[in-house]
Amino acid sequence: MPVTDEAIEKIKGMIVSGELRPGDRLPKEPELARQLGLSRSSLREAVRALSLIHVLDVRQGDATYVTSLEPSLLLGAMSFVVDFHQDDTVLDLLQVRGILEPAATALAAQHMDAEQLQRLRTVLDAVDESPTVEELVQNDLEFHRLIADGSGNTVLSSMLDGISGPTARARVWRGITEEDAVRRTHEQHEMIYAAIAARQPDLARSWATVHVAGVEQWLRSTLA
Repeated sequence: MPVTDEAIEKIKGMIVSGELRPGDRLPKEPELARQLGLSRSSLREAVRALSLIHVLDVRQGDATYVTSLEPSLLLGAMSFVVDFHQDDTVLDLLQVRGILEPAATALAAQHMDAEQLQRLRTVLDAVDESPTVEELVQNDLEFHRLIADGSGNTVLSSMLDGISGPTARARVWRGITEEDAVRRTHEQHEMIYAAIAARQPDLARSWATVHVAGVEQWLRSTLA
């Protein structure tokens, strides 16, 4: 089990057992990490993941609390996690993306003009040194949209646009729960851009294949 998933399970276990109740304040980070036998970084990622689905409430400048855990509060937020844990549709979409995205990236290396390349560079440079997962995924969506548009094939671009939204939730969850996923995503974007700017379609196709395959492989192991 990945370290962050283990941390999530340990915090959930404290809630299920009643050790932490709705409205309770979590112990301070160093104390809780020591209590659970976790590193502070994995604990921090677990707290972020559980706050995303509204199990925990992180109050800036204060502390982290267990939410009310009312069904009406949790139902909508939990559904997106359940969706891709119980439904292979997202995996199917990622497989299609794994076929189309490399093709679009190779075409972009042949057809993108200087203005389009500059817009792509601007999107890459807009990422902070320590972006949140949500910020990086939004940047990722825009990065791949520009590449699809730059392919010069409007049908291919439309098809990729149609599947990018449904796979974004899996990309967010991967960024939260898989160690170094954020850093690797940005590094792979840089390699894809470099290949496109150098007009090397085969290299661009290869980096795009690696990039998309990472999300698909993570999702397969999660579903398993």
